[in-house]
Amino acid sequence: MTAVKLAIVGMGMIGKRHLQAMKTLREAELIAIVDPAEQAKDIALSEGVRWFAKIEEMLAEVVPEGVIVSTPTEIHLAPTLSALEAGCHVLVEKPIAATLEEADKIQEKAKIIDRFVLVGHHRRYYEVMKNTKEIISSSVFGKLIGVNGQWTTRKDEKYFNAPWRKQSSSGPILINMIHEIDLLRNICGEISHVSGFVSGEFREHAKEDTVAITLWFENGALGTFLLSDATNSPWNWEHATGENADLPFTGQNPYKFLGSKGCLEFPNLKFWKSNGLADWKNKLECEEIPQLSEDPYVKQIAHFCKVILGLEVPLIDAYDGKKSLEICLKILAERKNSKEANI
Repeated sequence: MTAVKLAIVGMGMIGKRHLQAMKTLREAELIAIVDPAEQAKDIALSEGVRWFAKIEEMLAEVVPEGVIVSTPTEIHLAPTLSALEAGCHVLVEKPIAATLEEADKIQEKAKIIDRFVLVGHHRRYYEVMKNTKEIISSSVFGKLIGVNGQWTTRKDEKYFNAPWRKQSSSGPILINMIHEIDLLRNICGEISHVSGFVSGEFREHAKEDTVAITLWFENGALGTFLLSDATNSPWNWEHATGENADLPFTGQNPYKFLGSKGCLEFPNLKFWKSNGLADWKNKLECEEIPQLSEDPYVKQIAHFCKVILGLEVPLIDAYDGKKSLEICLKILAERKNSKEANI
């Protein structure tokens, strides 16, 4: 298969992660990096690819087949539209955009230009997602009754040196909870109602830092979720999986899926089930289900290349990405509503 020519716009933490993944794939060829920072220029030089400060400068000289947009959320729109207008397919980091109106513009432009937009919800590419859905739909698990989840950890103060990370568009709802919403929608089904209590009292930034969320799924299941980037806790996806090499691995499961006959700890799968009647008088036994060690970012880039070549359809398209954004924005609005109610 001919290598697909790609460019990365935004060489921050996630941009570097995409670069690392791309270097392991024969089907992907990086031809340009777009980022005004000197560090990005140095990376481009070391990788032997073209460097541009702005996407318009790149597109005037070279047009890749696919563009990965990994800029801060509030500047997803412009480079995504520019790439689409030039005829490129786009993989844009989550959330797809800062607002629903911007998400609509991306979706409409992709339709007019007849190009694909994929949204970077990389967890979908883990095999454990498929395995979990199979367990939850099994007769041994029974009917899905509820789910309880957490994303709780204390981000270091250096993380907030960049002023944009103190803003509402970069709070844990749109940066972190967006992943959890996509995960819950994928495993449990669509969410019909969501509400929450939103607080920003710990750091007093413009963004929130702690959120308590309730969820009602279309299939009747209920859920609760606690989100916070202000508490020193092991209960979050990154510490549970070891996905981020910069964060310590704990293996502590932040999710519990509750069925009428059994229940499942996730993502390090522990399936609790009874050999007798499914009630409190019968002992539950735990089956630990080992998972493959894999890199979802590598699988995501490989999928992006196959989509560009017409070999696969997008796993998470612009429409799908917008639905997760819409739910997160509803949660984010709770902070404003609660402030107004207390005046």
